[in-house]
Amino acid sequence: MKIAYFDCFAGISGDMVIGALLELGLDPAVLEYELCKLPLEGYRLQVSRVEKCGIQTTHFQVILTDATDEYLADAEFQEIERPAETHHHHNHSQHSHPHRSLTEIIRLIQDSHLSAAVKSTACQIFTRLGQAEARVHGISLKQVHFHEVGGIDAIVDIVGAAIGLEQLGLERIYASPLHLGSGFVRCAHGLFPVPAPATVNLIAGVPVYSSAVKGELVTPTGAAIITTLAQQFGPLPAMVIQVTGYGAGSRDREIPNALRVYLGQAKTQPPE
Repeated sequence: MKIAYFDCFAGISGDMVIGALLELGLDPAVLEYELCKLPLEGYRLQVSRVEKCGIQTTHFQVILTDATDEYLADAEFQEIERPAETHHHHNHSQHSHPHRSLTEIIRLIQDSHLSAAVKSTACQIFTRLGQAEARVHGISLKQVHFHEVGGIDAIVDIVGAAIGLEQLGLERIYASPLHLGSGFVRCAHGLFPVPAPATVNLIAGVPVYSSAVKGELVTPTGAAIITTLAQQFGPLPAMVIQVTGYGAGSRDREIPNALRVYLGQAKTQPPE
């Protein structure tokens, strides 16, 4: 059985997932071809090799070419270092932007020419994300409109993860406990401690931990992807590792800011 183990020692985000899958063997040309089946415009993909604390990794980016979606690029939330300083130039409260509802996103995916398996996986991830947002705001699922994660970049990350899962033929996904990070993030509704409110709902029942590493290590998109795909969280299962992939995050931290994913064959545990 072909399996993968997501080692989330530096957290997880959508771009980190795609970067790791590319290193595991997902063909960038195939990824782009499949994503073109979505009725989406105003973006291009960029894949580059970057070094994180001495480790070579793959950085996947969605470059937006339509200014109306610009505020939705990069991470879902702005990390806060000092009250007057953030990592991004965008202030969400100063602009009026169209928000995409969960219903619109699901319809966009379902109306595409993607495979049934990819559609199902992507819709499951977005629905889980929508349920988390609905609980945060005390609204119904149909009322959910994504402020941060409704942009093209999040759609590409989530659908791209589903494409990668299918293209690599992964039959089972395992994951480590999630490293959450620490500090504060600014989202559309204000300043919140890490993890962000939607992330808190998404990681319920999942083993997590924090440390002195500052910043939002697990984003809502990353949490939605891994909590939907992983059948089990815990230590590395018995497996024969065939290839390892590192997907880079956008920031530099005191630890390698990358998601490490092992791909290989499951192996029966020896008797104790």
